[in-house]
Amino acid sequence: MLMTRREPAFLPLAVSAARAAANVSAAPAQLGQAQALRQRAEAADEAAANCWTALLAGCDAPALRVLMFRLHDLTEATSAYVGGQCWFGANSPHRPRVTEAEARATQAIRDGDGEDFVEALVDYDQAVATAVASVRARTTFGTPDEPSRINSA
Repeated sequence: MLMTRREPAFLPLAVSAARAAANVSAAPAQLGQAQALRQRAEAADEAAANCWTALLAGCDAPALRVLMFRLHDLTEATSAYVGGQCWFGANSPHRPRVTEAEARATQAIRDGDGEDFVEALVDYDQAVATAVASVRARTTFGTPDEPSRINSA
């Protein structure tokens, strides 16, 4: 029986969305933001695995604090990639959802609560991935103010 070793993935949706963004970004400025997003997502995922190990061990390891910074870095990279109008727009759900999930994860880390930690990371993962995917949806299908590329072809 062939067995492959798999590393734990705590942010699989965010990492996948960031990798896809880095692979399909056309504009040079957006490509740079997408590559930074991918790097931050991968770093946060690795830090989450290390943090989980520290939480299971019940120790106050630096990995706990590192993840807090990596999540914040990923939130910032998501904000830059999504863009100011979508991130700070009055009707945009992305900023509040991502920042609330980040705050919840940070609190779970501080409390050393493994169950809350995992639940918060699932919420954070989904929020970041949704925000990143919204950029592709806007550029593919257009926004109310901008016709889609499909309709203009």
